[in-house]
Amino acid sequence: MVQGAFKREVQVGRIVLLNTGADAGKLAVIIEIIDHRRALIDGPTTGVARQPFSYNHLTLTPLVVKDLPRGAGEKVVKKYLAKHDTLANWEKTAWAQKIATRKTRASLSDFDRFKVQKLKSQRRFALGSAIAQAKKQSA
Repeated sequence: MVQGAFKREVQVGRIVLLNTGADAGKLAVIIEIIDHRRALIDGPTTGVARQPFSYNHLTLTPLVVKDLPRGAGEKVVKKYLAKHDTLANWEKTAWAQKIATRKTRASLSDFDRFKVQKLKSQRRFALGSAIAQAKKQSA
């Protein structure tokens, strides 16, 4: 069996993450493939307006809305997203959790960063002490 290099194809129903523009960081669905450079996207549940978008400015996610008809209207897209529970599946992915962590860390104040530093230091001390104790007992 020969497998290609690409695991994510541009297809109708593919969930994409927008990289640029006013909607950067939001999810949308490919509704129609316009040409080899652009697709028509829509994000009725995430606040992304229906618009043509260049493939260069979006990232394909592994999630696909199965059996979404080409050129589907906003109501149909909402129905399919709810039916497949797509946004909840996205929130479970490590990718989405990493983005959420990055946003949280970016919003921390100096004092919050200091508290995180102290907690990490305490954790390292406790872990190091436990490892040293275990090595001492095993030797």
